[in-house]
Amino acid sequence: MLKYAIIFAIISLIAAALGFGGIAAGAAGIAKLLFGLFLILAVLFLVLAALGVGAAKKALD
Repeated sequence: MLKYAIIFAIISLIAAALGFGGIAAGAAGIAKLLFGLFLILAVLFLVLAALGVGAAKKALD
């Protein structure tokens, strides 16, 4: 997901440099959405991993 966010950000920069404002804005919007989704999922998985480690320790004790 982060890979696609970076790709859309690069597309946005190239389109803006060439003067395609609408395409640049659309690609930037998609990049922001994908990056935000990536951050939310990354934090969620970190929290779940931390809780999982505690549950595994309790089960082994």
